[in-house]
Amino acid sequence: MLKSSEVGRSLPIRPENSRTERSRPRSQGKARPAHALASLALCCLGLLAFRPARAFPPSNRRISVSPPPIRFQNIAASARVPFVLHNSATPNKYQIEPMVAGVALFDYNNDGLLDIYFVNGASIPSLEKSGPDYYNRLYRNNGDGTFTDVTDQAGVRGEGYSMGVAVGDYDNDGWEDFYVVGVNRNQLFHNNRDGTFSEVSAPAGVTGINPKRGKTWSICAAWLDYNNDGLLDLFVVNYCVWGLDKDPYCGSERPKLRVYCHPSKFDPLPDALYRNNGDGTFTDVSEESGVGRHLGKGMGVAIADYDDDGFVDIFVANDTTRNFLFHNERNGTFSEAGLTSGVAYNGDGSALSYMGADFRDVDNDGRPDIVVTAISNEMFSYFHNEGGGLFEDFTHASLLGRLSIFMSGWSDGLFDFNNDGWKDLFAANSHVNDEVEQEMNVPFKQPNAAFANSAGRFVNVSAEAGKDFQVPAAHRGAAFGDLDNDGRVDAVVSRLDGPAEIFRNVSDPGRHWLAVKLQGTKSNWDGIGAKLRLESASGVQFNHVTTSVGYASSSDRRVHFGLGNDSTVKKLEIRWPSGVRQELENVPADQILTVVEPRP
Repeated sequence: MLKSSEVGRSLPIRPENSRTERSRPRSQGKARPAHALASLALCCLGLLAFRPARAFPPSNRRISVSPPPIRFQNIAASARVPFVLHNSATPNKYQIEPMVAGVALFDYNNDGLLDIYFVNGASIPSLEKSGPDYYNRLYRNNGDGTFTDVTDQAGVRGEGYSMGVAVGDYDNDGWEDFYVVGVNRNQLFHNNRDGTFSEVSAPAGVTGINPKRGKTWSICAAWLDYNNDGLLDLFVVNYCVWGLDKDPYCGSERPKLRVYCHPSKFDPLPDALYRNNGDGTFTDVSEESGVGRHLGKGMGVAIADYDDDGFVDIFVANDTTRNFLFHNERNGTFSEAGLTSGVAYNGDGSALSYMGADFRDVDNDGRPDIVVTAISNEMFSYFHNEGGGLFEDFTHASLLGRLSIFMSGWSDGLFDFNNDGWKDLFAANSHVNDEVEQEMNVPFKQPNAAFANSAGRFVNVSAEAGKDFQVPAAHRGAAFGDLDNDGRVDAVVSRLDGPAEIFRNVSDPGRHWLAVKLQGTKSNWDGIGAKLRLESASGVQFNHVTTSVGYASSSDRRVHFGLGNDSTVKKLEIRWPSGVRQELENVPADQILTVVEPRP
């Protein structure tokens, strides 16, 4: 393994009524909303630069005739992971019931193996974990293809109706901590470095309870160092104002069919930002940073430095309201640039039922793009980063639109599953409304989807991904990482009222790869926000360190690169959040490479 001391030099890196209403065919489209007229007015004023869709830019990587196959095998049973996601569904169709989801992959005990953490629901109406069926669960990776449930000995059952999970080492001690968000309460679990955790949300100041707004329903969170001080801060995505007494009757009376209400029936909420004070506590800077001034119905969050100014930005996928793109102003504040950048609405000017999001470079041009899931008959969205702070809707140009139009996607992830040098797309699918089949020809339970990346365009390879991949279910959260360290990215997916799926990647092992694990010194220990540029014989790839991926879930922080036939990396350039730059040369493939940030 190359260490940072072997680095020779440094170079820059460039780069309604019910949920079913959202599934009506596009031919039954709504009248043009007011925000579309506002967009038109801005366009006329020259404040927006919308351009006709065009062809993809030429790639800097070699393009194969067709992408290599992607195949998965569900090993949950043999791995001894019997987790079932329970939401305590009731005839009242409470809005929280279909939303529970989160999964996290992280190495909690520093043995080099990814462990699995699932969040879980609680009893309704008490909203308490009334028994073992509702406990959140931690499974330790034994390194032999099996896992052991260590929930009780680790002290991580959790409390209340949980939703999502985010992983990050917030105190820079080299041990991963995690944050669980949910209904009316959030919990921060500090790693005690002995296989146990302590719940410290109250003394840390991150319970999610705001003195002005009271209790809040949070869906997901992300760890990021927004001010580049070497400490991970916490961004929390909130959904809507909800209570047991706030769910109206939605559905039809004749025949009597109650369904989950459309989000329009509930008031939106602002998101929250907590600044890390460096002493185990956080300060709520939501208002002073600007993020708390915007109301939305957030379901997904992803981070990346989309304009390459050295400060990480935040994308929030909102449900039926416009998306947010919080641009980091480099002075502790954010401006909301969703509308002017072109990601607030899809290319038709519509706010869709957006859920999961990933923020990565799809076409290897050095700029992170955004892919967001949505509900059936809406299509997933692919916002291509054009540079200059602008995005263009490439949903149709990439073929993702027609491929996803009948899918309802929750969590998603952009990872190179076939190791050919192009990031593929995984989507965990299921409709929101469990009664949808009685109202229209749309399935509630759906199989997951795998889209191979062919030079920036997508190919649906789900049918060839293996028989285990064809099983329809009420899929929700999904997290990604190499569970067995064999160089192929695996996926773990939660299912409502069904056993979780652990998809071992069994694609052709003949292609090379490199996984990079960063260790910060001046930067945060996890290296979250660091940018990587890899050059091999086939061309150049880009990625960055993040654990915030998809819907309510957290993925492996190691950065994975597929290398195809290239057995050596010519150059690996790293730009740390601190501004330190590194370059490694002639790195052998097929290894997990640990790189330590040089001290100033």
